[in-house]
Order: sequence, then C-alpha cells, then structure tokens
Amino acid sequence: MAKTNTIVHRCETSGLRLTSQRRIIASVLDMSRDHPDVEELHARAAARDPGISLATVYRTVKTLEEAGILEKVDFGDGRARYEDAERDHHDHLIDMETGKVIEFVDPEIEALQERIAAKLGYRLLGHRLELYGTRKPEDGGQQG
Repeated sequence: MAKTNTIVHRCETSGLRLTSQRRIIASVLDMSRDHPDVEELHARAAARDPGISLATVYRTVKTLEEAGILEKVDFGDGRARYEDAERDHHDHLIDMETGKVIEFVDPEIEALQERIAAKLGYRLLGHRLELYGTRKPEDGGQQG
C-alpha cells in the first residue's frame, strides 16, 4: 500500500501529470533527507534514468513549487534548495563554513514567537527561522 503523504501521492491526487521522469524526480525528493538544489536533484534522478535532463528537473521543481508541494529555501549560499512543503515544522541552523544544514525544533523558540506575535496584536500563521553560524572553538571560546 502506497504512503499517502508522499510527494508522488500528492502529485497524483492534485492532478499533476506525472511522466516517468517526473515520477523519478518526485521519488528522489521523497527520499531526500537534506535540502538538495536542482543540480543535486538532477544527479540523483539521472542516476536512475540517464535520460533526465537538467531542464526537466528545473521545470518539474518549478511546477511542484507552484502547486505548493515543494518549498524553496535559501540558506545564503546562492543556491535555491528544496524541501517537502508538508514536512513537519522545523527551523534551520546553517554552518557557514561547511554548508551543513541542521534541522531543529525548540519549544521555547516556538512559544516566544507566539508571544511576540500576540504582543504585537497578531495571530501567528507560520514562520521560518534560519540561524547562521560557525562552530565554536573546542575550548568554548575561552582565552587563557
């Protein structure tokens, strides 16, 4: 039995035409636990079907983004990256030296954002938090 919250399933139920190449791209996105850019998606999809062009990946990603199935994220490195728009909410910490993206959820941050919105007279509908940093020295930054 197929999972019902996959990108492939949402494409099928939203009426998007799924060619065999689009299905492979959607499947690669379903299996991605990182935030691939179009070139990374192309390499992964082309490993399964060498006939998939970079242009096909670009068009597919644009179509999935317009349909609300994919979400574009920008981590300040000049590359548009993508993740499933229906993944559970999380925030990101980006290591500016390595490019590593760490996903996290912090209840205190979530509550603080709700309080700030309420204090300003708003009901929070959503948010995106991206933290950028570098690792601290092993000695915790203490100078002798």
